[in-house]
Amino acid sequence: MSSEDSAAGGLVGHPVVARMFDAGRRLRQWDAGHPWALDTLVVLVIFLVFCLPGLLHDNGRRSDAPITLTQRPLAQMLLLQAALVLPLWWRRRAPEAAFFTVLAAFVAEWAAGIVLRADAALLVAIYSLVLHGQLRRLVWAVPGLAAAVVLVVVRLSGVVGVWDVLFFVITIGTAAVALGFAIRVRRAQLAALRERAVQLEIERDQRSRLATATERARVAREMHDILGHSLSVIITLADGGGHAADAAPERSKEALRLIGDTSRTSLAELRRMLGVLREPTGGPNLSPQPGIADLDLLCRQIRAAGPDVEYQSAGALDTLDAGVQLAAYRIVQEALTNALKHAGPRTRIHLALRVDGPRLLISVRDTGSGGDRPVPAAGEGHGLIGMRERASLYGGTVTAGPASGVGWAVTADLELGREPA
Repeated sequence: MSSEDSAAGGLVGHPVVARMFDAGRRLRQWDAGHPWALDTLVVLVIFLVFCLPGLLHDNGRRSDAPITLTQRPLAQMLLLQAALVLPLWWRRRAPEAAFFTVLAAFVAEWAAGIVLRADAALLVAIYSLVLHGQLRRLVWAVPGLAAAVVLVVVRLSGVVGVWDVLFFVITIGTAAVALGFAIRVRRAQLAALRERAVQLEIERDQRSRLATATERARVAREMHDILGHSLSVIITLADGGGHAADAAPERSKEALRLIGDTSRTSLAELRRMLGVLREPTGGPNLSPQPGIADLDLLCRQIRAAGPDVEYQSAGALDTLDAGVQLAAYRIVQEALTNALKHAGPRTRIHLALRVDGPRLLISVRDTGSGGDRPVPAAGEGHGLIGMRERASLYGGTVTAGPASGVGWAVTADLELGREPA
């Protein structure tokens, strides 16, 4: 860090500078609630500094001074000073009107050979015009200021050199303009920073809400897949066990055992998910997500509920990305659950997974229940929506509809080697 940076940092952190910034902030807050009061104070200060000395007859003035201030009767002095100072009361609300009014009074007085201390009000009007006026209208002030400069040079050329007068007038005019522009640029920068801060806060809230909505959709999808599949299997086993209670008690006991196993498996998955969602004290009870290797167990669960499931696979499925395997497992799980739910326990289901180059092809087809299967309405269920959402994460698609001949078919096409969208 350079010595200049160190000095600047020390100046910013100085207690006096800090108190000055705090005082400025308090003044701005007070001015926001009392705008007329500050304008009145400015006019009053200008009157006390520049007007009041001219109202008092100063007998001690030097007679050999090159520039002599005009002395008129009190009423005339008050009128001339009011024409220069009072318009400054509107310097923030109507900067153009205040400037041109002060400029007109200044030009008229100098044209009449009148020189007052209150002429300094023109510099305040120039500063206020640059600070509060519209930028595209600032050029309108140039002809009037040029006329005022020429008039001052002509009046003072007899007692002061022309270049000296030009240098002095242009210097103080430039100082007023530069000060106005500096404060205007600073205020614009602060306003831009405040706007940027507000925009960043809005974007942060939007990202937070989007992340929350995405997580809620993911959790809802997982809950639907876990509970929907398990409940469908449990309902089918319970119905089959109830019918077999009298005719084949052993099959009824087997159905109850499968119901218990399915319930425990689903409860374990549900606890694992809820453990991740809660604020953990030690750490959630993590377990591997299901993949393609778990499809055999899934098929056995479906077979236990009644349907005959034929499972075929081709390609190096076990080497696929874990995310792709999870998406494939959930798609197959939902398709098998829908087949069990709609086609019933007497249907036959053909499940096929095949790696075809850079894509994974999934096909689930059932033979139906012997009757017409209802086609989903426009407001399709959460299961089909969930399958399509999972497939879209890997640039894939899911189609579902009546199969050729009889039954129902679900096909999915996932892109391999792609990061989740």
